[in-house]
Amino acid sequence: MAVKDRDRFSTATRIRLLGEQTAARVYRSQTKRQARRSRLTGRAALLALVVCSLIVALAYPMRQYVSQRAEIADLQRQQEEARQRVEELRDLKARWQDDAYAEQEIRRRLHYVMPGETGFVVVDPGPAKQSRTDTRAADRPWYANVWDGVDKADAAGR
Repeated sequence: MAVKDRDRFSTATRIRLLGEQTAARVYRSQTKRQARRSRLTGRAALLALVVCSLIVALAYPMRQYVSQRAEIADLQRQQEEARQRVEELRDLKARWQDDAYAEQEIRRRLHYVMPGETGFVVVDPGPAKQSRTDTRAADRPWYANVWDGVDKADAAGR
């Protein structure tokens, strides 16, 4: 036993035991660290998967929402333009209800004159020199010019 006791307390034996114990502690701490690290990696992967799934699940509804908001804004703009156009048309209708305005527009647009008045058509000599067709159009009654326009439009459509 004396030899065993001596072996047990020899320096070489003690160093060897210390090395084994240290190696075992290091191995255990590495194993725990790796287990902890692998657990966090699994959690992180699961979290990333959940976040990606949420992004994919919400992408289409968000795109639809933004698209519909833009469409609503466009429709509101069109509605406002239509309201303004209705107001303009109401004003024009009210003006046409006035006999003086209607008479003024008829005289201006159709070149009508009241009984006893003399109507004059002033032809600008500048444009008449440029084109003979303009001169002929100015010399003719308005309805003949309208009919020529209809004929030209019909010919262009063929």
